[in-house]
Amino acid sequence: MRRLATGLAGRPDADTTLVARGRPRAIAIHRHRVLLVVLSNFTQYTAQTTMAFRRVESRLLADRLQEPRRFLQVVAGPRQVGKTTLVQQAVDSVRMPCHWANGDEPTLRGAAWLEQQWEAARLLAAKGPATLVVDEVQKAPHWSETVKRLWDEDTRKRRKLRVVLLGSAPLRIQQGLTESLAGRFEVIGVRQWSFAEMHAAFGWDLDRYLCHGGYPGSASLARDPVRWQRYVRDALIETTIARDVLLLTRVDKPALMRRLFELACRYSGQQLSFTKMLGQLQDAGNTVTLAHYLQLLDAAGMVVGLQKYAGDVARQRGSSPKLQVHDTALMTALDGRNLAEARKDREHWGRLVESAVGAHLLHAAARGECELFYWRDGGREVDFVATRKGKATAIEVKSGRRRDHLPGIAAMAEQHRLARKLLVGADGIAVEEFLRRPVSDWLA
Repeated sequence: MRRLATGLAGRPDADTTLVARGRPRAIAIHRHRVLLVVLSNFTQYTAQTTMAFRRVESRLLADRLQEPRRFLQVVAGPRQVGKTTLVQQAVDSVRMPCHWANGDEPTLRGAAWLEQQWEAARLLAAKGPATLVVDEVQKAPHWSETVKRLWDEDTRKRRKLRVVLLGSAPLRIQQGLTESLAGRFEVIGVRQWSFAEMHAAFGWDLDRYLCHGGYPGSASLARDPVRWQRYVRDALIETTIARDVLLLTRVDKPALMRRLFELACRYSGQQLSFTKMLGQLQDAGNTVTLAHYLQLLDAAGMVVGLQKYAGDVARQRGSSPKLQVHDTALMTALDGRNLAEARKDREHWGRLVESAVGAHLLHAAARGECELFYWRDGGREVDFVATRKGKATAIEVKSGRRRDHLPGIAAMAEQHRLARKLLVGADGIAVEEFLRRPVSDWLA
């Protein structure tokens, strides 16, 4: 396809050239048609593949839609992780009349717009169970108060209208839910795709996943590094920061937040005090501001500062954070290296491996399966500590890169009770095996 596109791209006179050489015009027309078909198939590849693959969250939502009406269903998560497709699959599978509304529409005018969409869905529900889906609901002014009033009206009148709300600004969504909709909703959190999902949907091997991460929308661009990196930077990183953080939350120093994000990607997998961060960023801000910005970036599904495991909440909160990306695609997009170049740099590749393991654990923590920390004492460190039901699992990752600390599981075991000790990589659990299986399989 690439050779065909290269040969004809930018040549509107391709037919004339072929005819001038004595070839039948029919051949030229046929080649143009083949090119159009190939390009059309290429652009639709990602959407079709994503629709064919169904995530577990889609099945969960479908099950809840078929239950008696009890709660609003809120599907929330970072941008470009397939939330809309997931909901569409769920709604299609239950074969229930559905009305879709999109808060991104330019005709949106306050709460009245949301009421109009709700009334359209009520007409469907008058004939039997129906579903209302509102995408990007957080962009409607006073959305939570309006939803509360309309939902309560339906409850009193026993209307059989199910409601699904989607949002890509978790902070704004959570604020609306807790302030106005307490007791009326269930949240289905959607994160970046796991290695097992990207392998099943797109046939990716481990190396491709480590480098390009788990954003399904960018999968078809992965073999074009420059285009892929531009897409991730523009459609994911910049859009998330500009529209999901800066537009919806007060940030006094947006430039500092952007630099903090870049710093966190560059130092993912490393412990870095806020004081050192300020030095790296060359800013006169304070550590409280940095901690707040890091929380905002975490809520947006980009980077997080893991706290040190200490067995004491106060000591954990006072520790220096260990920076960790939510997805390795963010590291690669900012770094600029393609897959072949990344493989050759042992240090960089090791950071990708460790960050992929950390992101796998982080997504499980976001789903409520565990809590995630790191541990360090002097020169000894444990990469990750996952706790579940009071039991701690220590996880050391052997990625092949140089370390500024020594393995610390034995030292940690002397100070804390460990239910399980895991080694990922080297002669321990294979990285591919660890990423392929659910985190719950590995925890005590």
